[in-house]
Amino acid sequence: MALIKRTSMRDALSDPKLLGNAIPGDSWRVWRILLIAALGEALTDEERAIYQSFTGRQAEPGFQLDEFYGVAGRRSGKTRAAGVAAAFVGCLCKHDYLASGERATIPVMAASQVQANKAFEAVLGVLEDSPVLSRQIDTSNSEMIRLKTRVDISVRPANFRTIRGITSPLAIGDETAFWHNDETSANSDTDILNAVRPSLATSGGLLWVISSPWAKRGELWNAFKSHHGDKGEPEILVAKGASREFNATLPERVIKQAYSRDPFRAVAEYGGNFLDGISALLTAETVDRAIDADVIERPFDERFKYVAFTDPSGGSSDSYTLAIAHAEDGVAVVDLLAETKPPFNPETVTKQYAEICKRYGVTAVAGDNYAAEWPKSAWRKNGVEYRRSTRTASEIFDNAVPLFTGDKIAIPDNPTAAKQLTALERRTSRGGKSLIGHPPGGHDDLAVSACGAALLACPVKIGKDFKLAGPLFPTANGFSTSPNGHAAPRADELFVRYNAMGNRRELTRQEKDDDWREFDRREAEAAKRPPVRRTYFG
Repeated sequence: MALIKRTSMRDALSDPKLLGNAIPGDSWRVWRILLIAALGEALTDEERAIYQSFTGRQAEPGFQLDEFYGVAGRRSGKTRAAGVAAAFVGCLCKHDYLASGERATIPVMAASQVQANKAFEAVLGVLEDSPVLSRQIDTSNSEMIRLKTRVDISVRPANFRTIRGITSPLAIGDETAFWHNDETSANSDTDILNAVRPSLATSGGLLWVISSPWAKRGELWNAFKSHHGDKGEPEILVAKGASREFNATLPERVIKQAYSRDPFRAVAEYGGNFLDGISALLTAETVDRAIDADVIERPFDERFKYVAFTDPSGGSSDSYTLAIAHAEDGVAVVDLLAETKPPFNPETVTKQYAEICKRYGVTAVAGDNYAAEWPKSAWRKNGVEYRRSTRTASEIFDNAVPLFTGDKIAIPDNPTAAKQLTALERRTSRGGKSLIGHPPGGHDDLAVSACGAALLACPVKIGKDFKLAGPLFPTANGFSTSPNGHAAPRADELFVRYNAMGNRRELTRQEKDDDWREFDRREAEAAKRPPVRRTYFG
């Protein structure tokens, strides 16, 4: 079963009254070829050669596809092309499969409302640029375009629970590489696409998935691995290419600047290639275990000593967040998570957060190593000291992992924090450098405050590469792992052991003793003094 077209995609793309002005010229040629082929129409010999270079297939299918996956770098025009597909299906296909009084839905799904809105705007722009198709718009608002053809084009965040129960001739998934996957979420990309596929069955509709590539996991990667080239199922097509292969008008300097700033990321975002070395930091199950269901905020309890961590923001793009925590029976208990989303006045938010700290008896707050100086003065003005964290956000997340895996952390029931924690990724470059953070387009403001406060309450790591081998001792500058007040060792060879599989493992008591003795020996040698007398763990 396939959609019944009132005209061909090729004719529509060549007619200025229909879609001829939507993606015109040589720079859009690749997308026009893919749209024509996806709708089951024939290609010319010249077009077929281009089709082969992107799909790895010798010839177009000759029938309408069930599923199309466009794996393309950023600024490649993939969202605009998806808008053309939506306009064509919504206005230039028949919808006789609908029952009396029923309306069809074309969902435009993305990881966030903001991303979905951008894709939605592309659809609206295509319709409004057409003298004929624009007259098919009955009403429109920020969430839905209601067409006179009994089709609604709706924007929505990707969620398998809310996508069910519709009849759809086309479903668009935007930037699916950055949706959650089975490893990290109960609302995974697999769940969402499996939920939407039955809605396409009645209409003979098409699933249209577009995304820049990222990690080698998830539905986009699985589709590429299974269906790119002649080895794949004929009804499922995967096209893949770099940004400038799809869009030759993209300036070369933009690509060069991206590779200069972050070559690891640019390989995916502009090179159009999936990346090795990316893995989820925490599973959804691990994060779920840490959440105290229905606990929004814990009140002050005089039995405990509280600590606070904040992630400041200037108020224009990122959220300003705060977390309060305490230690209880060896567990880092996060009592409160506060988030202020932009836009806001940072001075006003700092004052509000300082009052929260005072409620919990907190006189000093640790904060992200923010580049600007204003957080320190703003907090001091409100009676709370601001101390920059010695750890980067990546180190904070890395150090907090044992709290989660060891069930030594309890956080409030905050959906945003849970989402950010499950989305965290560990990225390892070819040089072996590891970095932990949010995926492209994501945020980790609440996550870093929660983990930062938890580590202040129950420290489990010092530095980048090893677990804390002993208790903390107060010093003038904070805390140390040795009574002589020196910082914990940072040498890679100390406090690190590997098993036969090459994975990090726990140290034995004897190994901890040996490493602390060696650390003290090195300190003494550097300071040209005798080693400190210490009671070791053995």
